[in-house]
Amino acid sequence: MTLFETREAVVMALDSIRANKFRSFLTILGVLIGVGSVIAMVSLIEGLNAAVSADIESLGSNVLIIVRYGPNTNWNEMTDEERKRKPITIEEANVIREQCPSVDGISPQNYYFRSGGNIVKYGNNAGYRPSIFGTSVDYEKVNNLFVERGRFFTSAEDHRKINVCVLGSELADKLFGNIDPVGKKILMNNARMLVVGVMEKREQNLNGGRANNFVALPYGTYHKLYPWEEELGLFAKARSTELMQQAEDEIRQALRRFRGVRYDQDDNFAIMTQASIMDMYNDITYWIWFVMIAVSSVGLLVGGVGVLNIMLVSVTERTREIGIRKAIGARRVNIFFQFLTEAMTLSGTGGIIGIVGGLALSFLISLVSPLPMIVPVLWVFIGFSVGVGVGLISGIIPAMRAASVDPIISLRYE
Repeated sequence: MTLFETREAVVMALDSIRANKFRSFLTILGVLIGVGSVIAMVSLIEGLNAAVSADIESLGSNVLIIVRYGPNTNWNEMTDEERKRKPITIEEANVIREQCPSVDGISPQNYYFRSGGNIVKYGNNAGYRPSIFGTSVDYEKVNNLFVERGRFFTSAEDHRKINVCVLGSELADKLFGNIDPVGKKILMNNARMLVVGVMEKREQNLNGGRANNFVALPYGTYHKLYPWEEELGLFAKARSTELMQQAEDEIRQALRRFRGVRYDQDDNFAIMTQASIMDMYNDITYWIWFVMIAVSSVGLLVGGVGVLNIMLVSVTERTREIGIRKAIGARRVNIFFQFLTEAMTLSGTGGIIGIVGGLALSFLISLVSPLPMIVPVLWVFIGFSVGVGVGLISGIIPAMRAASVDPIISLRYE
């Protein structure tokens, strides 16, 4: 088939779409939905990947996280030992600090969740649903997040359980505006707290507004206010990336001794690194990809059936046209490629609209969520190719039927 014939076939296909707009739209709807869902979901997954990677990398490559249960714990298959496992407590943070020379800092973090959300007030201004957590003086060093105004609380304030706090930048702006918060007292739920510092602004990824909407308390103060909140997570920073494995071994041995774990027993705690968290996330996204492929496949299957049906109808409607073309010299291969090109143009048009719709949906989601929009250029090409491919496969039978029409019968067809 020559380039001229291909161009003519595409022009005729577009004329057919314009002449039957509603029917053509219904025909390509399945292809549109299939390709659009692929583009939107891939864009969201890529954005999620970027946000998760940024959050994990912000922890630092030499940070270890000690928690009660590992990331792959199946709650329905827990053993009796796992169900009775002791929570991680502040005493274990002290053990790591004293017995692990490769650890440069240890930051316990224990969050308080109040029914209806926490409320922090200053005068007539209020901040709703901020995170409230207790931690240690090593928080800045371990989390690589530092005070921008004022200071962080001291070990003495932690030991004496003084009512002081450090605010996240967003919460400070909401409560105080252009006023310097340092030295002012706020009402945190039902407790009066003296603000001694404001943290620098953290890049907001998956945490959304919560990344800078928090109140950090000395752990002693936190435990005084919320003594029932005992279980916490520990963030430990190795002295260097090279000492990561040594620091992990030291922490494991120290905690096994402290928790009375026998040599023939498994750890009754979990130590996670940047790599292990990323592995856990990749396991989750694997199933997201699987669902995405299943959803888009259904849409494309429906689209393929629609293209097949409409092209069979088109062959019947244009029987006389086929006969005339054959009578003036068109060969069977010309008729075959004409209808095949029309089917591919029809589904390709659905693919293009689906790509535009998928990107528009991704853009809207990025506006209302912390996920960045990442345009998957390769998948845009794949989406269009799949759309055209659906037309190619679905158009073969109608094209063969059109090519096999007897010109004598076609000329008598009304």
